[in-house]
Amino acid sequence: MKAPAVSVPDRVMRRVRASGRGSVFTPSDFLAVAARSSIDQALSRLVKGGQLRRLARGLYDFPKMHPKLGALSPAPDDVAHALARETGSQVQIAGARAANALGLSTQVPAQSTYLTNGPSRRVVLGKRVVDLRHASPKHLVAPGSAVGTVVQALRHVGPVRASDVARVAAQQLSAKDKKTLASSAVQAPAWMRPTLVTIANAATVDIDG
Repeated sequence: MKAPAVSVPDRVMRRVRASGRGSVFTPSDFLAVAARSSIDQALSRLVKGGQLRRLARGLYDFPKMHPKLGALSPAPDDVAHALARETGSQVQIAGARAANALGLSTQVPAQSTYLTNGPSRRVVLGKRVVDLRHASPKHLVAPGSAVGTVVQALRHVGPVRASDVARVAAQQLSAKDKKTLASSAVQAPAWMRPTLVTIANAATVDIDG
């Protein structure tokens, strides 16, 4: 006996559940399941049924649930990466988020800023904002990597705290990351290069020592 066909919403939810709660999606993540029009209809039905949540135009999540607070907000990084997948672009955390990621600041900014080689997009999630800003290649050094985070943290704190960035990055970056930094330093603004070279040279000492 032939098994009944699985509906598009059910096939979408299979993929969603495989990614786990907290996952963020755009319709393009499901184009292997069915045509775009069918995916849009399936997502709309799943939102109405309470299985998925619509965060913004073309953006959905499978929220983590808290016993008292209910559905929790998605992680900004997951939102940014979902938007990047939609346009086939890259993203890199920037500004205060980059400084926080390196441990240079304990402040968790309400606005999470990302640089991207794709289109700009701003998503408001309650009291938090995810802001993707289109940037030229010279402002996107090694995007989406630990090296890119170091460059953006340095850009945020400025020359006054450059030595702090060098100290932390020299400890946190792997030897491979430092090699990438050495080859990428030339792309960074001139004032950053001495600090980036210092970090890269720390890798040479570690490897040779």
